[in-house]
Amino acid sequence: MKRIHLYALSLLLLAGCAQGQPNDHTPAKLPALKPGEAVATFAGGCFWAMEEGMNQLKGVREVISGYAGGNVKNPTYEQVGTDETGHAESVQVYYDPKVISYSQLLDAFFAGHDPTTLNRQGPDVGRDYRSVAFYRTPEEKAEIMEAIKRTNESKHYANRVVTEVTPITVFYPAETYHQNYFALHPNQPYIQSVSLPKVEKLRKAMVGHLKNSTALTMLD
Repeated sequence: MKRIHLYALSLLLLAGCAQGQPNDHTPAKLPALKPGEAVATFAGGCFWAMEEGMNQLKGVREVISGYAGGNVKNPTYEQVGTDETGHAESVQVYYDPKVISYSQLLDAFFAGHDPTTLNRQGPDVGRDYRSVAFYRTPEEKAEIMEAIKRTNESKHYANRVVTEVTPITVFYPAETYHQNYFALHPNQPYIQSVSLPKVEKLRKAMVGHLKNSTALTMLD
């Protein structure tokens, strides 16, 4: 469960997480790229919210939660949670660049989490929750740097962006029970109190690029 400072809330979130969770620990399978499709990888705190947020966007076919940026092969969620693997909770986005550009994905990424907090996102603390934009080409690196400049200049955040800009080496898919977790567990306390506000923040920033412009089902 996510690390937090308040003990009482920790017990509440843990209880919510344990209720009815199937916990299939088999690693998910990565989808094959379709013709004309591109892939992008980001880390922005808990992958439950980032996966759901990116899935809200037109042109995004699939988002896989996983781990990247570390030095341990095929890590488990428990190993990553020790903060000793170097990995960050990440998402891999499979998208159609003719529908949504990499620059627009970056806008969604920077809107969907707080890129100004070092090694934490809200109640979640540790390098496994750090903000990272992974790039595959020099062009993507340049776009990330431009997006960081754009975000800083917008003054949307009180502090400056501390997102790491790192070449991707390998992405390890997380266990099956983490995939699509937000949609499958809408009433889970952590989802309601931490993940949902982040997804709504992304949706608000990406109006016009959403698959569905109506409120999320859990808010209807």
